[in-house]
Parts: sequence; C-alpha cells; structure tokens
Amino acid sequence: MDWSIQEIAKLAGTTSRTLRHYDDIGLLAPTRVAGNGYRHYDERALVRLQRILLLRELGLGLPAIAEVLEGDADEARALGAHLGWLRQEQGRLARQIASVERTITALEGGERLMADEMFDGFDHTVHRAEVEERWGAEAYAAGDRWWRGLGETGQREWKARTAELSRDWTAAAESGLAPDGAEAQALAKRHVEWLTGVPGTPAAVPGGDVKGYVLGLGEMYVADPRFGANYGGHAGAEFVRDALRAYAEREL
Repeated sequence: MDWSIQEIAKLAGTTSRTLRHYDDIGLLAPTRVAGNGYRHYDERALVRLQRILLLRELGLGLPAIAEVLEGDADEARALGAHLGWLRQEQGRLARQIASVERTITALEGGERLMADEMFDGFDHTVHRAEVEERWGAEAYAAGDRWWRGLGETGQREWKARTAELSRDWTAAAESGLAPDGAEAQALAKRHVEWLTGVPGTPAAVPGGDVKGYVLGLGEMYVADPRFGANYGGHAGAEFVRDALRAYAEREL
C-alpha cells in the first residue's frame, strides 16, 4: 500500500513542495513515481518522514537530519542540546499542570486559593536579565507592560501568530526558496510588522533604528541556537537572516 504526495502532505501537515524538496536533496525519496509523474510513498517512507518531522521539531536543520538518519553523525551530540531544552520545557509544563490541578481542586472543594501557588510555571520574566542587558531596562519594562496588558486572550493570539510565522519560515527555508524572492520577502515583511508590534523595541519606537535592529536580530537568530530552533535549526536561521537582510536593504 502506498499514498500519493498530496495525501501524505495532508496527513503530515506539510506541503507537496516540501516533500519534493526533500526528494531533490536526497532526504526522502518517493517509493515510486506513477505514469502521471506523481510521487507515491509506502509505509517505510512514512516512517522515515515521521523521523524527519520529529527531528525538525527538535530544531535540527535538514543537513543535520540527513546525517542522523544515515547514522554517520553522533546522535547523542546532535540531539543533546535539544534534549536539555525539551526537559526544561517538560518541567515547566509539568509545573503549570500541577498549578492548574491545585486550583481546580481548591475551587471544587470550596478551599481558599493559594496565590503563591497559582502561577508556578507561568513566569514570562525568566529572560529579564538578558533583555535588559541587550536593550536596556526600559525596553523590558515597556514590553512587560504591553504583555500584561494583552490579557489572556491577547496573549494566546500573539503566541499563535508567532508560532504560525515560525512554521511559515521553516517551510520556506526547507522548500529551497531564494531569500530575496517574492515569497521570502513577503515573510520578511510580516516579520518586521510582527516586530513593530512589541513596544520598547527599536522597531516600535518612532525614529528608532529599525534597519539596524532587524539586521542585528537576523545575526542573533544564527548565532543563538535557541532562536535558530524556531526556524528549523541553523540553516533555517541563516535563511531568515538573509531574507531579513534583503528586505532591510530594500525597504528600511
């Protein structure tokens, strides 16, 4: 049994273009190509695609994924940094779950809520020192006021918008698009508009050095693997940097 490229793209939540790109770079070949030119994939190919998507979620770029799948790389070394991040995230989520469970138990039992226990795992200020070091105390304060002012619904919508932008960047990078092409530049425009929505940053301050800020962030995405993981790893971060650079030179 096998499935067409369109079926697999729909099932896996990816695109036919991405699957064709995986074929072009030798990462995932179709099991067979039908007379009409359509690619088809069998169960073994689906297992390989599942591994590819898992490794991509961990932040590995396509070259690193290829090395892991072929067994030529030290998997422990390649995944070690991501494992640490995942464990940290796992711990944070576990704390959030326990906090919400305690609140539910208190509400159902008519008990007094313990304010000091209700927000364990929800602290968005963990990066305060880093932000203040990079951009100053006022930048952090303005961003903090803005974030708290969004409320629960606004924060949820902002997170969804951010996640969508990251997914679109990753898909564009893996599809082999040109950083200065129309599709990548449309993403760069969205990215800059997203940045200008955060008060306190140079992108949101009238008269601020928006171009320098965008160029600097692009370099930081490449230099810091925590940011690179949002775009599929180092190669994806390089694609974002190059696209933002092209946009900044043209438009900012």
